[in-house]
Amino acid sequence: MVSSRSEWLIPELMDVVRLFGAEEIEIEHVFSYDGETFFNAFTLGGRTYAFKRAYRVRSDLEYKSMAKRYSKLALYSVLSEISGKTLPWGALTGIRPTRLAYAEEAAGRDFRPLFREMGVSEENTELVARVIEGQRGVYERREGNCDLFISLPFCPTKCTYCSFITAPIARTKQFVSDYLQALTRELHAMPAIGCLRSVYIGGGTPFVLEPKELEIVLRAVQKIRTNGCEFTVEAGRPDVFTREKLNLCRDYGVTRICINAQSFSDRTLEAIGRKHTAADVLKAFEMAAPYGFDVNCDLIAGLTGESVEEFQRSIDTAVALNPENITVHTLCLKKGAKLKEETATLEEGGMSAMIAYSREKLTAAGYEPYYLYRQKYMAGAHENVGWTKPGKACVYNVDVMEESADNLAVGSNAISKRVILGEGRIERLGGPKDIPTYLDKVDKLIEDKLKLFG
Repeated sequence: MVSSRSEWLIPELMDVVRLFGAEEIEIEHVFSYDGETFFNAFTLGGRTYAFKRAYRVRSDLEYKSMAKRYSKLALYSVLSEISGKTLPWGALTGIRPTRLAYAEEAAGRDFRPLFREMGVSEENTELVARVIEGQRGVYERREGNCDLFISLPFCPTKCTYCSFITAPIARTKQFVSDYLQALTRELHAMPAIGCLRSVYIGGGTPFVLEPKELEIVLRAVQKIRTNGCEFTVEAGRPDVFTREKLNLCRDYGVTRICINAQSFSDRTLEAIGRKHTAADVLKAFEMAAPYGFDVNCDLIAGLTGESVEEFQRSIDTAVALNPENITVHTLCLKKGAKLKEETATLEEGGMSAMIAYSREKLTAAGYEPYYLYRQKYMAGAHENVGWTKPGKACVYNVDVMEESADNLAVGSNAISKRVILGEGRIERLGGPKDIPTYLDKVDKLIEDKLKLFG
């Protein structure tokens, strides 16, 4: 636990503490800045470690940014020395490492020296460079660009690692009709979008809806998506796949679907609460093949008790299926996940071996990384990376991860974002997390959203 008279720095420092699992250590922090030099001192275990960094800031915003950066780097250095460990992303704790790289490039600097200073491994520094290259032709920061997200928070079952608001459809079925009415009201009330970059229907598992229910949403999107932009539906799990739903997606112009395998190990699928087998996932790919959709396939490294060899087989299977995108997530346990309640901490184990294998195998198969993001409580302090075949990057994923375009999000637990490029800030508006509250407040939500995007 960190104590500091500069209380506004404590959340940043605690992010570093959590990376090392050092929450039980008493750490005293002293911070100052004299206009020329940042000073940080940490006292723990009866010893004080002091650090100075010369830097003259030019604005209040830069002062806060640099104060956080040098305080985290100093604490990282202390905990790394004490533990004898280095971490793959060093003292970087932010969700989007690429944002920092883009900022350095915008200032006319190569981002690599900063990443090395922050202790980022050479492999991850190179990964960021590859991601930026993979985004060329897709990444665009321009006023008026907007993506549309539609939340369908219904699932067949709830996976043990999931912290989303979703619940098994058997418990939420009574809300579906009213939810779809409210959702379409939101969509019909939204202002005209200047440049619609993409549409993404996510969840939850949208394909858990009955065909007539899914069509209500697809029809509402059809009235907004008039420019033929990318259109993604998270089909999700194979146990809810049907040709009728795939036909609807084709008929309403869907260009991309997600088949969220997570693992190709039957033992793992059962352990995380899935009600299907790996063979069922293969059948879903086979069923979707004639439709010509681009396909995203998700895998998770570090699932319950899964060995390195099992994960490697999942990577091999995904590559053999040849989807346009493969995303490799690192297990992240958040509050609200059943697995979080059962597991206090995540063991590093073979996580590094899993991540290294995925990078090697996917690169050899012709995939390139095109987006990455990090979360708190990730196993081994690793990351999530989306890999794409050349020319097949998902526009929505790039825009959302880089926060380079507005995001108009409708439905429960959907967070809209207005990106004010000229001022370098983002305004957010979150929808109620639970479905009953969303239904009660949809009129106010529409009103607030019109003000945000008006």
